[in-house]
This record gives sequence, C-alpha cells and structure tokens, in this order.
Amino acid sequence: MTDRWRLFWTAGFGAAFGWVEAAVVVYLRRIVYPDGFALPLVPIEPRLAVVELTREAATLVMLVAVAVLAGRTRWQRFAAFLVAFGVWDLVYYLGLKLTLDWPASMTDWDVLFLLPWPWLGPVYAPATAAVLMVVLGGLVFLREERRPQGADRWSWALGTAGAVTLLFTWLRDLDAALAGASPAPYPVALFVLGVVLLAACGSRFLTRR
Repeated sequence: MTDRWRLFWTAGFGAAFGWVEAAVVVYLRRIVYPDGFALPLVPIEPRLAVVELTREAATLVMLVAVAVLAGRTRWQRFAAFLVAFGVWDLVYYLGLKLTLDWPASMTDWDVLFLLPWPWLGPVYAPATAAVLMVVLGGLVFLREERRPQGADRWSWALGTAGAVTLLFTWLRDLDAALAGASPAPYPVALFVLGVVLLAACGSRFLTRR
C-alpha cells in the first residue's frame, strides 16, 4: 500500500471515530445537560466520571495504535497521529452540528478534553488546531516517503513552545474546570502565538535541508 493510501485510511479512521465520538456526546449531553449544554460545568456522578476518563484514555490509545500501524518512520507515525487526531476532532464538531445544531457559533465554549482535568476553550480554538494538525501532519507524512529527516533544535524549540502555549490556554482556568465557576475570558493573543509557533515549527521541519 502506498503512503497516500495509508494516509487516506488513517484520515478515514479519524473521520469514522469522530462521528462515534459525536454520537457518544449526544447521549451524554442528554443525560447530564438535558436543557442544553452550557458552562459553567455541572458535577457528574463519580461512576460516570470514571467511565468518561477511561473512555478518553482509550481514545488516545486507539489514535496512537492506528498511527503506529500507518507510519514507516517515527516522524511518519507522529504525522499520522496528527492527521487522525485532527480529522477526528473536526468530524466530531461536524457531527454535533448536524445532530444537535451545536455550536451556534465558533465562539461557543466547550469541554475539549478531560485528562488530567477538563480542558476549556471556545470551539474555534480546537478547530483551528485540528486544521493545522491535518495540514502539517499530511505534508510531513508524504514528505517522509521521499526524504526522511529528523528535527533540529529549532524545530523542537518552536514545537515545544507552541504546544505548551496552546495547552496553557486550555488548562489554565482551574476554577472553571474543577470548581464549577464561569470561565475567565479566553487568552486569544496567547492562542494566536501558539498557532504561529507551531506553524513555524512545521514550516522549518518541511523546508530544512
């Protein structure tokens, strides 16, 4: 199977898995938010919380497993993970829009992930990150077929700084995530900085000789 076909099936898995994720959340919101989802978060019973945490851990294992099978080199595997994760996230939001007509706008807040505690942010933040993951992941995956190469110190520095910046914007508000408070205003400037750093990392990795 060629790299393009392996990338195609990796994206196909991400899309199907994204729809499954949306279906699960449709049922979950019917249970926890019968009047419609909105922040601040409401507490859920401990057994349901454990189920959700283990489900999200299993989600990561499944995405990693598919990426390991799809790639030939370590960077191809990492790129395949980015593509699968990004497509999964985008189709998840598409599924919620088709089934629940939610979000009403890209500025609506959402719970992005649950480990190690709830990640919070407006929908445009994970959607933008997912598009970046799909584009850069796809380019790296296909480039590795022609010219495998490692990352230099600048690629590592830019990528680490960008990832940490984005994670900080989603994990910083512990009061809203753990104490049921209304979320603080989202740090848009930091989010833009994180996206720029990650885009610069991908550009350097792809163009460096």
